[in-house]
Amino acid sequence: MSLTGKRVLLIVSGGIAAFKALELIRLLRKAGCGVTCVLTKGGAQFVTPLSLQALSEHKVYTDLFSLTDESEMGHIQLSRSADLVVVAPASADILAKMAAGLADDLASTVLLATDKPVLVAPAMNVRMWGHAATKANMAMLSSRGIHVVGPDEGAMACNEFGPGRLSEPPAILAAIEALLCAPKPLAGKHALVTSGPTHEPIDPVRYIANRSSGKQGHAIAAALAALGARVTLVSGPASVPDPAGVKIVRIETAAEMLAACQAALPADIAVFAAAVADWRVASAAHQKMKKTPGGAPPALELTPNPDILATIAAAGPARPGLVVGFAAETHDLIAHAQDKRRRKNADWIVANDVSPATGIMGGSENEILLITAEGEEPWPRLAKDEVATRLAARIAEALA
Repeated sequence: MSLTGKRVLLIVSGGIAAFKALELIRLLRKAGCGVTCVLTKGGAQFVTPLSLQALSEHKVYTDLFSLTDESEMGHIQLSRSADLVVVAPASADILAKMAAGLADDLASTVLLATDKPVLVAPAMNVRMWGHAATKANMAMLSSRGIHVVGPDEGAMACNEFGPGRLSEPPAILAAIEALLCAPKPLAGKHALVTSGPTHEPIDPVRYIANRSSGKQGHAIAAALAALGARVTLVSGPASVPDPAGVKIVRIETAAEMLAACQAALPADIAVFAAAVADWRVASAAHQKMKKTPGGAPPALELTPNPDILATIAAAGPARPGLVVGFAAETHDLIAHAQDKRRRKNADWIVANDVSPATGIMGGSENEILLITAEGEEPWPRLAKDEVATRLAARIAEALA
């Protein structure tokens, strides 16, 4: 598969490396890819709209408040008409705007409005790249599914040496090809994914919950979508941003999650990564329970929540073709996970040790043991998005 017929929206932000955007446009056009450019005020200090227009053979956009462009909501049109949005170079400023969700110029507004994949190629001074604020911004963007190429290490225009150089145009082109030309082995498949905790009310202001952040489930949804699946993500109150390109169904309780999962069927794939509360209060109070001086705490009668994994994995015509459950344990990991796979009729169990010392529950890394009918497969400790990518690839392989 080639780039012929593909469309890239190229955002050129401020920095001496902006001149390399001209070579990138030339390479994209040579590969048959259409290019439309957005030039920021900072970028215009280094390259001209005329240069970009001459190479791209399309109008260059610069002004959020253009009367002609915005008469047809030009920033929305630009954000949706391309197959991929590329920011090259991506300055520290525009990365900060993306992380904060700002929309104070055309480029940042386009980035906030787009529903297409985004690739950033950072370029800045080595100290700016290493600053805690930039690191935090990049971590935030990564958690939202933003793709990154570079930066490279080397000598800079400011006479310093280190990471921060814009990747060379051929490397950026290769990253674009990987995103736009990668095989989509799950195209035509529907994946159901659950994520986050559930909140089980005690009264109108209190609830039973757990420490799940939703990072792993959200990353799995994004990874399956990247392989071409149509993804429905049923999420409890997660603390991470929604992944792009998936359908989000928001719920609070386990009963609501089960109903949402059943409504999403049929599905070819079901991955139950949510940390569902095992119990709920049998009769939640309709008014806030009041503490009385010297009074005893209220006794809460708990009742089991519905078993979502077992219900969806039960044999029958509505059962998804591949059902993957999760087992978060603090001891006897293998024994508990194997037993869970058998009892709940799951095809696979992703087991992990969530003891406090591991930092996995709510953290950014995971170390899993994949349990299948064939045995146990230990995986190394990885970032949760890497676990998601690897799991999605295994799912695609299993359904091939």
